[in-house]
Amino acid sequence: METYRSQKFQGRSFILEEVAFVKCDLTDCDLYFSGGDFDWMETRMVNCRFHWKGAAKNTIALLQSMGALKPPQMPQQSSMPMPDQGQKPN
Repeated sequence: METYRSQKFQGRSFILEEVAFVKCDLTDCDLYFSGGDFDWMETRMVNCRFHWKGAAKNTIALLQSMGALKPPQMPQQSSMPMPDQGQKPN
């Protein structure tokens, strides 16, 4: 897992299971999450978009079907492709 410390990112894409953010600022970023381990501390996210995949997407669907999560609370699902697993995001 690659760790970023005290950095600012704008307009980037990240697979959350592959990176850790410590004291970072993310603005207008696309964040892909499949349900695996992730880490961020003291990190600010502004106007970022979460893209749920795999187990994370299934968990959100389950919570919605149980009424534990209302559909308006769920971030918009994107049709953007997930970055290639073997390739570093921008």
